Amino acid sequence: MIVAEKNRYQATPDLQESIGDHLTWLEKALKEIEAKIEDLLAASVEWKKKREILTSCKGVGKVTAFTLLAELPELGTVNRKEIASLVGVAPINRDSGGKRGKRTTYGGRSKVRSVLYMATLSAIQFNPAISKFYNRLVENGKEKMVALVAAMRKLLTILNAMIRDKRLFAIDF
Repeated sequence: MIVAEKNRYQATPDLQESIGDHLTWLEKALKEIEAKIEDLLAASVEWKKKREILTSCKGVGKVTAFTLLAELPELGTVNRKEIASLVGVAPINRDSGGKRGKRTTYGGRSKVRSVLYMATLSAIQFNPAISKFYNRLVENGKEKMVALVAAMRKLLTILNAMIRDKRLFAIDF
């Protein structure tokens, strides 16, 4: 909503004062919500430790950690194939009878998938393990979006293993 209001602020000069007031209110409400989330995470030793583990991986920040903790409680308790299917980054065959279709990814938890997408874009830049994996796929002829989804799955399985083993990020994952 903040982005929408900022765009509206620029487009309608005659309403800038009221839109500005609304923007101020939205930003204050956002800070209050973030503070409540921080307090909840600080109150739980388990969530605090999981957040520390998740954010030790380059590319995973506060928003990604919050989303994974809230929207994906199975993280660390299921295997890599199940976690990929839950999020919707597992390739699924589109076969019917004798017809062999193209493998695609779909379904799953869209909120987690969209946050994981942004985390993966960052990880491709700053995380050597994800960067090497992504670049190798692109060099071998994969389309960039296919390679990106594969990197999303790789990042997710690394995070799943980190939570399962209660280990901070290490390059050998």
